[in-house]
This record gives sequence, structure tokens and C-alpha cells, in this order.
Amino acid sequence: MDYIDKPKAIRKGEELDLKRVEQFLKDSIPGLTGTLSVQQFPSGFSNLTYLIDVGDTELVLRRPPFGTKAKSAHDMGREYRMLKALKPVYPYGPNPLVYSEDEAVMGCPFYVMERLKGIILRKDIPAGLSLSPKDARSLCENLVDVQLELHTIDYQAIGLADYGKPEGYVRRQIEGWSQRYRNARTPDAPDYENVMAWLKDKMPPESSRPAIIHNDYKFDNVVLDADNPLKIVGVLDWEMATIGDPLMDLGSSLAYWVEATDPPNAQLIRMLPTNIPGAMTREEIVARYVERSGIPIPNFDFYHCFGLFRLAVIAQQIYYRFYHGQTKDERFKMLIVAVQVLEENALALIQKTKL
Repeated sequence: MDYIDKPKAIRKGEELDLKRVEQFLKDSIPGLTGTLSVQQFPSGFSNLTYLIDVGDTELVLRRPPFGTKAKSAHDMGREYRMLKALKPVYPYGPNPLVYSEDEAVMGCPFYVMERLKGIILRKDIPAGLSLSPKDARSLCENLVDVQLELHTIDYQAIGLADYGKPEGYVRRQIEGWSQRYRNARTPDAPDYENVMAWLKDKMPPESSRPAIIHNDYKFDNVVLDADNPLKIVGVLDWEMATIGDPLMDLGSSLAYWVEATDPPNAQLIRMLPTNIPGAMTREEIVARYVERSGIPIPNFDFYHCFGLFRLAVIAQQIYYRFYHGQTKDERFKMLIVAVQVLEENALALIQKTKL
């Protein structure tokens, strides 16, 4: 059975000018011949991703959402630069081919990269794809190891010394995400003030080992080998990557990690197959990261809580666009439920933590 991730028809209102795109690509990438066709990858809530076929060549185009105002949140040039720097030292990043700020092509900056073909896990394991409990654990271990591999790259040696500001990173994250939430809050959204106050009060010391962090590392942003689904062959969606505290990155990843024994409200917003038999628990993932990295983590609750809050802010920012009619994508309507549930989960974590 074919489990390769498939694109679909382009959503209404997110069409591209095919003639202009075709002309740009054939002028920019040597050897492209044949007729161009475009489809859209339907997942994701932020930058838009399209599959472009030109003859026998498959390319992927990334652009910001239509109607986007916040350029810094959808910086195509920054994402392209990260992929360029990583390609020689990190085999999982797609090969970036061309970047453009020419608004005559599609009215915004965008870039084109190679397509990494393989299996992408979404909410549930695809029908017919069998993973034993042993397989599930092995896949989880590989997921942790590939993230840690990113965290151990010498970012200065590959030309990214100026890519981020690791000093004061945690403080800026707490302050920045708190302000973003307040700016994006809608009348039907919870206030999160208790969560924001707790995060500000419990900030850990500066990391002594700043690293390249992906900031959205999870199952549906990795590509699995079609012939060996336990092997990770690609990591996608680098729009939020920067230089910062690797434990904050791990916390952001575990915000998505819903275990089979988590309460019903957490199950309600599960987006990934982290509940399958054999899947590692959050505690086991942290333990493996500690063992492999040598980074001590006296208490991970701060980072986990930050991850839950950050995920809520992202959901609320997208919901804000829907609430105010900036997008008509019906998928965004229910994000307010995720924002509400994530606050419940964060408050429950705060209640039980020993920090």
C-alpha cells in the first residue's frame, strides 16, 4: 500500500498565478522542461506549501499565508538561509533551490526546494501501516535522536553565528509570547494571566549550551522512509528555527505529545499518533534526551508548561485571523477549543509541579 504523503487540490483563495510561477522557475532552475502543474499540501496552519510538477521534476514551494501582515512571523528568506546552512551538515533538511522577493511573481517572498518524498504521520497511523509496540518505541527514540543531532551542530562553524541571540533567550520567549497572546486574544479566549505569571516567575538560568532549535519539531514535520517507516529521512517546516535553548525546543515538542493515559480534554486536541501502543511517554523522552545529551534537567515542568503556552499562542494567533475574517479556512474555527484546553492542561501542570 502507498503511504506517501499526498497533495490535494488547492484551497479556494490560495491559488497561484501558474504562468508567472512557471516562467520564474524555468528562468531560475536550469534544466526544467515540460508543463507545470500545482497542488497543495493540505496540512499545516501557517506558511502554505505547494507541490509543483514541471515535467518529471517535483518541487515544493513555500510562501506566507495570503493576507499576512506580520512579516517577521513568515520570513521566507530566513527559512531559506537556515536550510542552505544546514544542508552540508544535517542530512534531514530539504535542499533549498531558489529564493525570491520579487513581488511580481506572487506578491510576496517565497522559496522553492526539493521534494522529500516519504511517509508523514498525522493524527493516526495510516490504515494498513502496522507498527508493533517495539516499532513504536524505536521510532520515538529515533525522533528524539534526530532532534538532538540538530542541537549538537556547531552553528557558528556553519555561518549562523548571527542568526539568533541566545543570551536572554528564555526571558525574551516568555515576554514575547505573552505579548503575542495578549495582542491576539479574542473575546472568547481565556486570559492565561496565571500561566504567564508563573512562567515569568519560574524562569530557569541561561542555557550554557545554546543550539540550533527547530521550534516545531514533531511527527508531522518529519518524513519517514517509505521502505522503512522507522527511519527518519527528512525534517520539514523550518520557519520558526533559531539559535536558543535546546530544552525550550524539547518543551515545545512535548506540548504536542498526548499519551494514551492523558485525560479526555487532552485527547480532544491530539494531533499526532503519540498514543499508540509502545509509544514513549513524555518522561521517557526527557530521560533519553538527558542520557544522550548529558544536559541535566532537574525539573522539566517549566519547559513543558512553556510548550503548552506557546502552542496556545500559535493557535490563538491563527484563530484571530479567522475570527476577524482575514481567512475563511474552516479548519481554524475550532482552534479556540485548543486554546481553552491547553490553558486547562497548563494550569493542571502548574498545580502539580514541584518548582
